[in-house]
Amino acid sequence: MLPFATRSGEWAAFSDALFTATSAVCVTGLVVQDTAMYWSIFGKTVILILIQIGGMGIVTVAVSVAILSGRKIGLMQRSTMKEAVSAHHVGGIVRLTKFILRTTLLIEMTGALILMPGFVKEFGPLRGIGYSFFHSVSAFCNAGFDLMGVKSEFSSLTSYSGSVLVNLTIMTLIVVGGIGFLSWEDIRKNGLNFHKYRMQTKVILSVTGALIVIPAVYFFFGEYGNLPIKERVLSSLFQAITPRTAGFNTTDLTEFSDTGKLMTIMLMLVGGSPGSTAGGMKTTTLAVLFSSAISVFLRKNDTYFFKRRIHEEAIRSAATVFMMYLALFSVGGMVISRLEGIPILTALFETASAIGTVGLTLGVTTSLGFVSRLILIALMFFGRVGGLTLIFAAVSGKTNNVSKYPQEKITVG
Repeated sequence: MLPFATRSGEWAAFSDALFTATSAVCVTGLVVQDTAMYWSIFGKTVILILIQIGGMGIVTVAVSVAILSGRKIGLMQRSTMKEAVSAHHVGGIVRLTKFILRTTLLIEMTGALILMPGFVKEFGPLRGIGYSFFHSVSAFCNAGFDLMGVKSEFSSLTSYSGSVLVNLTIMTLIVVGGIGFLSWEDIRKNGLNFHKYRMQTKVILSVTGALIVIPAVYFFFGEYGNLPIKERVLSSLFQAITPRTAGFNTTDLTEFSDTGKLMTIMLMLVGGSPGSTAGGMKTTTLAVLFSSAISVFLRKNDTYFFKRRIHEEAIRSAATVFMMYLALFSVGGMVISRLEGIPILTALFETASAIGTVGLTLGVTTSLGFVSRLILIALMFFGRVGGLTLIFAAVSGKTNNVSKYPQEKITVG
């Protein structure tokens, strides 16, 4: 809210500052003020720091600072870090944290260097370098914040829809950031030998690939038929990747058909993978639910992935997460639609973008009232922290009842 955080030198409104700070640290990308034109260099720096902290995770950053300062990492910190990155064991967690820190900095630096020649040529040396780092960090952290408002307000990357370099770089950063820290380590350890990967890594890579290819085919034939072939291919791939919590866009989403908007909503709700810079329900949640349904159809007692049986607790957790996301996304959309008098599909698009920590919008975010903004803020926080995390934090302790109620059958389906 400080005066020197805005370009005008005036105090930012509390609701604008709160919304922007939440969107940045929850790596969402929804904005109520154009990032480039409203905030000063100081304000943009604060946003970038929040994006970096939110992308790596609060716990990861805290442990990294402790490691760099030479402090001893206790068992409690190791256990917390294990939960934060969805690791399976406490052993080796410090080494994993160092790997995450090094890899994050290397990938973001590489992305900035690739973007730099084009941005320096277009915006000049100083601004071009700054823009390169900002967009590289924002893409890798799946944040969706951009500084292209200098061209046209709230334009995102629409002016680069035909740029192969910008599209491929941003898409790669989004995907790499969204597959999860443990998947990186698995790939580093086993190279391209898919059979040696952990079951979770196999599931993440398989689902991620499917969620890129299938929507891209739809967007190619269903939404971008009027574009030149090169731009059509790039836009289709980009639009299949960016709803998975990234939030950049290279085309006008308001021109999509209702089917295209619904497809985007579904992708936003799924999100990225566990222990990644992305939010959403997670690819593994979708995979567990899908595999569980297949097991029911085939009348199998257990659910499997790559010849590995899935624990019943994971299935229950996946169903719980799905129901929480569906309920909050739907109720939030209905309330906003009623309060603001906007079409329900438009309102659901906003709530899906918030709870999936995506940042895509149909252009109504800036005109929402204070209550609707508070709903989106709550959904962004929920989407980044995680539903089960909040519930486990609210419900202290674990009750193990020796006695059980009598069992009785109920018909479903």
